[in-house]
Amino acid sequence: MKKFRIFTFILTICLIFSAAAPAAEALDDPPLSSAKAVVLADMESGRLLWSLNAQERRAPASLTKIMTVLLAVEALEDGRFTPDEMVTAQADCLAGLDTDSSTSDIKPGEIISYRDLLYCAMVHSANEACNILAHHIAGSVSAFVEMMNARAAELGCSDTHFSDPNGLSNENHYTTAYDMYLMTAEALRHPLFAEICNTRSYEMAATNLSDARSFPNSNALISNESDYGDKYLYSYAAGVKTGFTQLAGYCLVSTAENEDGERLLAVVMGCNGYLNSDSPDYENFTDTIKLYNWAFDNFSYRTVASSATTVTRVHVDLASESDENVNLRVQSDVTMLLPNDLDLDAVRLEPTVYEDMLKAPIPAGTVLGRAEIIIDGESRGSVNLVNMSEVELSKKEFMRLNLAQTLSSPWVKLLIGLVAFMFIGYLVLVIRYRVMRRRYLRRKREAARRRAERARSSAERPREDTQRIAAIVDEETGKR
Repeated sequence: MKKFRIFTFILTICLIFSAAAPAAEALDDPPLSSAKAVVLADMESGRLLWSLNAQERRAPASLTKIMTVLLAVEALEDGRFTPDEMVTAQADCLAGLDTDSSTSDIKPGEIISYRDLLYCAMVHSANEACNILAHHIAGSVSAFVEMMNARAAELGCSDTHFSDPNGLSNENHYTTAYDMYLMTAEALRHPLFAEICNTRSYEMAATNLSDARSFPNSNALISNESDYGDKYLYSYAAGVKTGFTQLAGYCLVSTAENEDGERLLAVVMGCNGYLNSDSPDYENFTDTIKLYNWAFDNFSYRTVASSATTVTRVHVDLASESDENVNLRVQSDVTMLLPNDLDLDAVRLEPTVYEDMLKAPIPAGTVLGRAEIIIDGESRGSVNLVNMSEVELSKKEFMRLNLAQTLSSPWVKLLIGLVAFMFIGYLVLVIRYRVMRRRYLRRKREAARRRAERARSSAERPREDTQRIAAIVDEETGKR
């Protein structure tokens, strides 16, 4: 009874201390100010680190130009145009633009290079440059808008619809933070697009209607000459595009990479700023910086699967005794951008082995399966499983296989067939010989028997004649 009381006391103390111990805290959300829709993604894996209203349809404003320039760059890569070809601005290139609309002051009839138009659209956010590119590429702005919507659908942007190439349209022109992420991720795979959107400032060549012009990038994270000043410069940032209308609010798509190689892509939409609120800051920039700082402070690349660790052990048929059971390991170390406080013991590798390949011999490094990486019950991709050392064939099986391979050779099969044919022919000849010999001996014995019979017949006939004569003589004698 005393022992039971002591045990109960100890158990109670343990429960009290465990209850008092601090629990592992979940990662706090980033401290954003006004962003209405957000996506923060790891560019390496494409995984979203954090999001807010990612599928909510919103006006994109000049973020639209990401798709416009993507199509223009793809047209160059397809060989339909060249960067140096000259383009004449159509008469209605300024149609639909407000007097305070963002432009590069391009006039109808002005002749500009294709390259300059790309930089005007992306770096200076020039709306008329987008109209000129659209007309030049598709023959009309409306035809180009159809191309934009078709390309968005190809990328899986299921909540996007464009009405123009610059983002000034009505409520029928919309997208989502997640769809903007998909479009930007694709655009950044094109080196020319990445180069253009990360240009701090650009000088446009003189034209038939204007002297040379220069302008800074509208993205204040990378350009200290933008209209927003130098207070938002962010050393890790690169590209991509700003946007603002009263309907859309202040928007920004950007990327950032720190010294540890963590590459992120952020989309913020519907932020406050000078023209749509009493905010002293342009919060598309401040919220983006907060997102990046939050991610860099709380995430790092961590090894979730090591090539030095055995994932599973398998039996290999036909292998030598020392190689019958083989350890499978991941083909190479797998690192992922994960929360710093994530317990790596929670990472599970669920292997799938290719059973039909488990037959010796097997060279070292052969892919014999896959392992799915499970973190917090969620699949995070998969990795190849390989054998680290060669699996040799057993000597007995080696000899059997060599014999089988030898016998399967066409020349060997031909030789065996020839030998079999000759052997069968020989058997036929031997059988024929024996049959003929038996017939010959039978005929010989029959001839000998007939000769013997004839000989006996010849020997018996004189005696019969003598006996017959004697009988006659006796008969005649008796008569007398």
